Amino acid sequence: METLFAPDSLSVSLAIAFAFGMAARLVRLPPMIGFLLAGFALSAMGTEPTEEGQQIADFGVLLLLFLIGLKLKPAMLMERPVLGGGLSHMALTTALAATGLLIFAALGLGQFAGLDPAEVALIAFALSFSSTVFTVKVFEDKGELGSTHGKVALGILIIQDIAAVIYLVASTGKLPSIWALGLVALFLVRPLIFRVLDRMGHGEMLPLFGLFAVLVMGAALFEAVGLKPDLGALIIGMLVASHPRASEVADSLLAFKDIFLIGFFLNIGLGGLPTPEVLLTAVILLGLLPLKMGLFFFVLCLFRLRARTALLAALGLATYSEFGLIVGAIAVEMGTIPQEWLLSLALALALSFLIVSPLNAIAHDIYARNHRRLRRFEVARKDLQDPAMKLGEAEVVIFGMGRLGKAVYTALAKRYGTRVIGIETDREKVAQLEEAGINVLHGDATDSDFWRRAGSAHSSLRAVLLAMPDHRANMFALEQIGKAEDFDGFVAALARFPDELADLNKAGADVAFDVYGEAGTGFAVDILRRLEQSSQPRDVA
Repeated sequence: METLFAPDSLSVSLAIAFAFGMAARLVRLPPMIGFLLAGFALSAMGTEPTEEGQQIADFGVLLLLFLIGLKLKPAMLMERPVLGGGLSHMALTTALAATGLLIFAALGLGQFAGLDPAEVALIAFALSFSSTVFTVKVFEDKGELGSTHGKVALGILIIQDIAAVIYLVASTGKLPSIWALGLVALFLVRPLIFRVLDRMGHGEMLPLFGLFAVLVMGAALFEAVGLKPDLGALIIGMLVASHPRASEVADSLLAFKDIFLIGFFLNIGLGGLPTPEVLLTAVILLGLLPLKMGLFFFVLCLFRLRARTALLAALGLATYSEFGLIVGAIAVEMGTIPQEWLLSLALALALSFLIVSPLNAIAHDIYARNHRRLRRFEVARKDLQDPAMKLGEAEVVIFGMGRLGKAVYTALAKRYGTRVIGIETDREKVAQLEEAGINVLHGDATDSDFWRRAGSAHSSLRAVLLAMPDHRANMFALEQIGKAEDFDGFVAALARFPDELADLNKAGADVAFDVYGEAGTGFAVDILRRLEQSSQPRDVA
């Protein structure tokens, strides 16, 4: 049998992964679905998973969690929809899934026959988790990681990860080392870490710092004291998140993360081809997915989120999780459940990706077509946690208040004053901008509720500027603007690359600006002005 990363099969594996990934992209599915199918194809060809391949997959997950940490603030985990919603959903899903499994066990159906209540509870608990890798990739591919529903989903995933640590400690009986208490010192040395990061420059030392933070300060250090390496990568990311250069560190690691995560999806597919009984079990488990997604929607609505936010978060969280495989592996090792259950959980995980991914691709359309019915489930509409944006009498709105957006706001506000308003997804940045006297609201350009009534509810709105750093978010905003009722204002967008400029123009922007091109033109004009001034004769006293 060939192995995935053996020299004679690496080229074949990469070719198949590329072909399937490109095919998925051409039919408007996330490439990760193609990589998953590529894994199944390689398995059918006789390729077996290897230890090296697993290490590459694990490294991809570590990088992913570190990058998530760089975007999160600890206070977010204490918000009621995140903490209360996450824990409530786990409890309800476990209870309802266990009930269903007990019914199948009583019917003596296939692998369910003979399951006792303890085994049922274990499997149901594993099914209550959602895939961190899938959820993050879905929102990242759509440019929605910074949206309200994206942040709520990420917070719930972290709550689940903490629950995973507690389970692992309880199930294995291995308590963390007493030295784990020493990890508190990481917060004490954070000023030193920040000082080092300040002196890092912008070259190869920046991604090297990121890799050092992930592998040494995060994974290796936490594993050494008996904690999950994954948790270490996440916490180290959150530790560095408040540094001004956190986003620069994240950008330097994005390519590494995307490449290594390919190994994660290939490895799932390489788990082996299922027997008919294993396949039947996996298909039955898939029947629980609508229940899982529906519970997320209702629970998040109960915690006073808008129906739109609840639905989009629920769709992103509707898969099964890699943690289910960890639970299954531990249970098999302890002799609690048969080996074939591990294969069924792995197949159910893979199939859940295939089913939920297309739904996420059309998630906003699903809400747009059903928004009246879905909004009936909203609780306390006048006191929602994430109310829709209200611009008042604003004439110009700027989405994205980073360096570019803030500079544009400053220039326009000199003439239009409070009739210019900025929109920012980061609540902390909103507070800082408000303290600086800037007219700003918390929100994001993916809010279809806002765009649907942009013309009628905000009749004074004349111009929209899309200055968000994520091109995909700008593109989605243009798509929503195209669907807006009664909005005939002027739309401008900023691009960083020539192909993005073409995309924006094609998507309907009235004008698209090349950031670097405009900066170069402005720089040249300023130089010419100074040269002309220096060439004029000087007054002689």
